[in-house]
Amino acid sequence: MKRREFLKTTKALVPLIALPYVNFGKVLVGDITYSIRAIDLVRESMVVDLLNQFAWNQFSTPPILQDWLKDPSVFKYEDALAFKASGIDVFALGHARPTRASSLEYFTQWNRFISYNSQYLMRIDKVEDMERANASNKTGVMLTYQDSRHFDTVDDVNLFHSLGQRLSQLTYNYANRLGTGGFEDVDKGLTEFGFAVLKRMNEVGMAIDVSHSSDQTTLQAIEASSKPVIITHANCRSLIPGHPRAKTDDMIKKLAAKGGVMGIPEIRFMVRGEEPVTVEHFLDHYDYLIKLVGDDHAAIGTDFDLETEDNPLYLEKRKKMFKETDPERARKYRMHTNDQFLVGIEGIDHPRRTYDIVEGFIRRNYSDTTIRKILGGNFTRAAKQIWV
Repeated sequence: MKRREFLKTTKALVPLIALPYVNFGKVLVGDITYSIRAIDLVRESMVVDLLNQFAWNQFSTPPILQDWLKDPSVFKYEDALAFKASGIDVFALGHARPTRASSLEYFTQWNRFISYNSQYLMRIDKVEDMERANASNKTGVMLTYQDSRHFDTVDDVNLFHSLGQRLSQLTYNYANRLGTGGFEDVDKGLTEFGFAVLKRMNEVGMAIDVSHSSDQTTLQAIEASSKPVIITHANCRSLIPGHPRAKTDDMIKKLAAKGGVMGIPEIRFMVRGEEPVTVEHFLDHYDYLIKLVGDDHAAIGTDFDLETEDNPLYLEKRKKMFKETDPERARKYRMHTNDQFLVGIEGIDHPRRTYDIVEGFIRRNYSDTTIRKILGGNFTRAAKQIWV
């Protein structure tokens, strides 16, 4: 399909599906009914998911992403349309590779994939790119990483920034050369090298993410950074006490004081410590965050990919994940699930979950202004300060 036809189709996608089913302010999209208010808020906002792994192999059957990266021509119009139909304008990838060399290969693959499919996709290097992607009806791809092990030297920050990386998580669950991860038993905070990398990230305009970092690393990074720090995907520890993947009130307050934003993941064992886990428990984290620091610091960061768990073929993978996973990892994450072995939460476990999240905000009586901020306005504001 030609680009002009693609743009015409995607711009009309939601109303085309919905028009025959409009009734009393409700719209049927696929097999789910949404309010016109929710539809309009998603369609008219800049929607940024700060941790969305696009088509993460663990949640994709078959693992299509590796095929797309190997051969970009495999990505078709139908695939592009599925991403636009999600309502998400910008996907922040959040992948990671273990070494500098494998990371260089990974960024090369992604740049080739985006360039080859430029009629559908746009790499996000600056805020204006997000706006252009939205206006041209393309899907924005933000090259972000869930670790910083690929920085062998401080100058590597410049190198990977030149390849399109716009956000880097200082550590993953365990320690690296920069600092301590949230799963370590001894929290040593940032290293001297970590402080040097952080400073260079500030200088080149690469966002600092502390989602998986330890408490001390998180606090030190926020204090040391001259620019807003991002928590792309973490929960409020006050609602899930003691969880290492959640942030304390003190961290959140200090993050907000410097203009940072925080996305809330929909991983069920990070949202609540026991079953059942519902959309309402997920929304409680937004209520808590906003009550604590105001609505200028909340964002979307689901920690899933487009498909999530609606694919029935993934059921066996889920069972294996919970039954045979690394016991240490399971203990640290405090993993638990329901009888379907879900990682995510029912009701927001499908590609159009952004609409369901917005419906939840509407149920919680959030204003349109607040919802637009959460969907992307807050990150856009922070990015304007960081990406310079």
